[in-house]
Amino acid sequence: MKNLTDKIAFVTGGSRGIGAAIAKRLADEGATVVLTYSSSPEKADEIVREIIQGGGIATAVKANGLNADEVTGAVEATISKYGRVDILVNNAGIYVGKAFEEHTLADYNEIMTVNVQAVFAASLAAVKAMPAGGRIINIGSNMAEHALGPQTTLYTMSKSALQGFTRGLSRDLGKQNITVNLVQPGPINTDMNPADAPLADFLRSHMALPDYGVPADIASMVNYLASAEAKYITGSFLTVDGGLNA
Repeated sequence: MKNLTDKIAFVTGGSRGIGAAIAKRLADEGATVVLTYSSSPEKADEIVREIIQGGGIATAVKANGLNADEVTGAVEATISKYGRVDILVNNAGIYVGKAFEEHTLADYNEIMTVNVQAVFAASLAAVKAMPAGGRIINIGSNMAEHALGPQTTLYTMSKSALQGFTRGLSRDLGKQNITVNLVQPGPINTDMNPADAPLADFLRSHMALPDYGVPADIASMVNYLASAEAKYITGSFLTVDGGLNA
């Protein structure tokens, strides 16, 4: 039986990788899905077509995480159309990797805007029309708790900020019976971190389950947190990384 029938789900960065897997899984479970993209409408349209061909309901909207007004506007348009957002998945994120001394303030502004400010903006807009039983699910990184090497400072800092945001927001929204949780993926085979990347074997050597995960592994966790079965879980960090942080 589908566990998200009649739910309205909003997924940022849903045109590829983990975001696309999440969008498809929530749609498979009966949710009406609105997914965002920043610069690849053709990829977003492809995911929408796959969902519709599978019997689901989905639309794609442009919302670049660098532009808070676009993110807010996309959520508000969803609320205007459907009356609410039941499930918000803050998935969109970027990585800026380079030697620390090579960074600029522009790098800082870019990654913090996409990885933190956009999450805040989407959540702020969504909760204004999120009913009791609503779900906010943030997608972070296992590196928030274990920086595995150099060239990760900005990314790790931005994903660590989501831990504080998740904790605080869970307290703010608890009386409204809205849960807020953080999923922290580890090595997942995507174009951002492919399983054949130069550092892939290094990562495998430090994992309890020495292989990369797939986007569906994260989508399964998100689906669980979005379901009624997870009604008593909030303010939590759920790490899905093959035991890399063990």
